Parts: sequence; C-alpha cells; structure tokens
Amino acid sequence: MFLDRAKIYVKAGDGGDGAVSFRREKYVPQGGPDGGDGGRGGDVILKVDEGLRTLIDFRYKRHYKAESGTRGQGSNMHGRSGKPLIIRVPPGVIVIDEKTNQVIGDLTEKDQELVVAKGGRGGRGNARFVNSTRQAPTLAEKGEPGEEHWLILELKLIADVGLIGFPNVGKSTILSKVSAAKPKVADYPFTTLTPNLGVVNVHGESFVLADIPGLIEGAHQGIGLGHDFLRHIERSRILIHVIDAAGTEGRDPLDDFYQINQELKLYNESLLEKPQIVALNKIDLPNAQKNLPFLQRKLTEEGYEVFAISAATGEGLQALMSRILVLLRDLPKIKLEVSDKRVEISEQAEQPFHIKVENGIFIVEGKRIERAAGLTDFNNDEAFRHFQLTVKKIGLEDALKAAGIKEGDIVRIGDLEFEYLE
Repeated sequence: MFLDRAKIYVKAGDGGDGAVSFRREKYVPQGGPDGGDGGRGGDVILKVDEGLRTLIDFRYKRHYKAESGTRGQGSNMHGRSGKPLIIRVPPGVIVIDEKTNQVIGDLTEKDQELVVAKGGRGGRGNARFVNSTRQAPTLAEKGEPGEEHWLILELKLIADVGLIGFPNVGKSTILSKVSAAKPKVADYPFTTLTPNLGVVNVHGESFVLADIPGLIEGAHQGIGLGHDFLRHIERSRILIHVIDAAGTEGRDPLDDFYQINQELKLYNESLLEKPQIVALNKIDLPNAQKNLPFLQRKLTEEGYEVFAISAATGEGLQALMSRILVLLRDLPKIKLEVSDKRVEISEQAEQPFHIKVENGIFIVEGKRIERAAGLTDFNNDEAFRHFQLTVKKIGLEDALKAAGIKEGDIVRIGDLEFEYLE
C-alpha cells in the first residue's frame, strides 16, 4: 500500500458587517434604527466522491477559500450569506489539523461531508442594539472572520495495477516514466526491495501503479521475500507482466513468463484470474527486435493482450497506460483501507479567557473575548464603550488587576493592542 498525502489551506468566508441605518420617511419623523445584519460567511466542506481515487488534484491547487457574506443594509435588510465551498475528496481520506496534529475527520462513505472551516457570523446591525436606555444606537458589529486552517489529507491506497516480472526487466523504469514516482533504478538484481507506487494520470483520470519487486523461483514458499511481494499482487486489479524481450540476463523471455505465472498459481490460483497484460520491454535493443515477432504471436495465441514497449525511450508506454485505464473502468473498485489510528479530541469546558505576560505585555487569550474584539469597530465610540462593558462583565478587568497590570501597560487581544487606563 501507499500513503498518498497532500497539504491544503482552507479559509471559510468572513461574515458581512452589520449596518448602521435609521428609518427616514417623510411622515415618520422619529423613525428608529433599521440597520440589518451582515450575511454569514460560507463554510468549507470536504465531500466524498467515489469517482476519485487519489489526491493528485491537490498537487496543483492547495488554497481554497469560501465566499464571504455581504454587509447589511437599511430597512432591516440582512446581507446575503456566502456560498459554501465544497471540496471533493476520494473515499478513505483522513483529515488532520496540521497545527494540533489531531484527526478531525475520517471520510469513508459515499457523499459523506465534513465541515473543516466554519464561516464567520455576520455582524449585527444597529437595530439589534435597541433597549430601554438606548433608543438610537449608532453601533453595529463587524463581520466575524471565517475559520482558516492548514490541513493534511492522508489516503492509504491499494495499487490498482501491479507490475510483475523477474528482477531487472524494467518495472521500476516504467513506473518512473509514467508517474512522478522516483524508484531506485540500477543494473543489478533486487534493486527494488519494497513495492514502489505512483499515481498515473491519463486523459484527466488517474490510477495507482505498483512496481512489485522482482519475483524469483520459490517465491510462493517465501523465498526472496516472496510472500511479502505476492500479498501486494493479491490487492491489484490488473497485472502488467513485464518481460525482457531482449533476454539481456541470459534467460529465455518465454520461460521467464511461464515461471512467474507458475509462482502465482502455487501461491494462490485466483491470481491467474486477474486480467494480465503482457509488456514486451526493451524493444530498443536488437535482440528484442529479433525475438519480438515470435513472442507476440505465441502470447497472443494463448489469449494475452501484448504491448511492445521500451521503458528506456518511452515508446509504447502511452498506449499501454491508455489501455489499462479502459480496462479499469469496467472492473470492481478496490475497497480502500483506512488507518485505524484515532486521536480523540476531548471537549474541555471553555474558559472565558486566559492571561499570560510576555516581555511586559499582558496577552489575553480566549475564544469569547477574541471574538468580541474582532466584532468591534473601534473607530466607533459607542461600539468601543460596548466592548468595555463586555470586558467588565466577564471579569477581565479584575483579572488584569490581579495579574499586576499598571496604567500604561499594553494589553494584547488577538491581533489588537490596547494601552491600559484606570
């Protein structure tokens, strides 16, 4: 199996600002406040799409932002909410918050959705601040910023297609030519000791291709790590049987073919029921050209689909991958395995705020107070007074005094800094 991994940035839409407005009509001399609320920002949502198999699309686009809400208007007209942004992912994706390294979602079912960034609430208009002592409020809230996160998407893949064949027949070179995988390639047996996997993109569709390390005689008995290699073959939907048509290792190409299939049969007869495409490799060499007509005729007569290719030059690889894609469309999809490792996110009672002092600055942290500061328009005197009441109401002022704050000290809340005055 292969862990496909992508890192993306998601930003939910900001809430729209609330409006400050007063009813003004000819025959209504004392029209009251009628500023509407801002619209809510759109959420960012991950949704399972069974038509997707890999995370390759996230290699080309990594930043995703939902639509923001619009500001409120007079006549109690609320702003329009932003549209949610739906990001489609393949089944089997685990979603991890990069900052906390916590698993926040496990997407396995068709059309399953997960909100990964919530849109900001729209700011309240001045019509919402009317009370018995404040009949004509001139304050309105700013829209709340939408959540933003860097996320890690992880998907455990089982190879759709397995490259099989003796050592040094060119499997790793094929994989390196048709995908972004960079397997070790060298001219000696068992260069590849573990399966390498790559994502192949053909005509906008993708599949996972595995370079299964070279099998040898006795693999079904575990010789040469045979059992480990054969287990990967069991999970593949199609096999590409790669043959060194030039016989560069001094072996007979046809004997190699029969011997590998014998090992598959001895390990598990059902492996021979898998679709098997034969790739006659190294046709750029003279000996391969000499052997090609006989090998093509013989294997075709036995019912195999045969492609002549050169992994070194790339000849024939596009036609081979295109044919594989066509065959995969008609085969049952593999059930993706999902990591059973979970991180439980405990729900702790939220404290209204927390104070710490760094370099003489009193830093106040807490969702409630940070949210209140973010919603406040500090250019508006009435809005600033309203924020001061909130500070006093939740006990922040007394807590700052208890922490030793003095007049003139700096208080930081989120991205904002204030000078403390008695």
